[in-house]
Amino acid sequence: MSSLIQQIKTDLEQAIRNRDNLKSTVLRSLMAAIRNAEIAQQKTLDDAGIIAVLEKEAKMRRESIEAFEKGNRQDLVTKERAELDIILGYLPEPMSRDEIIKAARKVIEELGAKGPKDKGRVMSQLMPQLRGRASGQEISNIVSELLSTV
Repeated sequence: MSSLIQQIKTDLEQAIRNRDNLKSTVLRSLMAAIRNAEIAQQKTLDDAGIIAVLEKEAKMRRESIEAFEKGNRQDLVTKERAELDIILGYLPEPMSRDEIIKAARKVIEELGAKGPKDKGRVMSQLMPQLRGRASGQEISNIVSELLSTV
């Protein structure tokens, strides 16, 4: 069993003991999402797979926050933000732009990438390394910038 799933289970038990309804509800939904992903992929997820599920859940909360803000539903914005904060607690620290650039340059150098046509090769190597620590969009933008100057 992965250490991340064990941490979520332990925290869920603690939240139930402490009668923390919000946290226990969020952690239960995370466990269900992880279980559903495992069923869909027909395998037990490792930490990287669990991080991918957590990222998806965080993205859903961010989209909900945006929608509720447009709908002027501050009560729901507050609830979704609290849920997002709990989920973010299980994701690795986000990387800075400089750290992403450094990692991208290393992969570009290793692959000998020569321009924008090599972006797919670079991204396929870089994404697994940075999963959960940077958004795919940000990584893609940085790789495009770096490859346009090669």
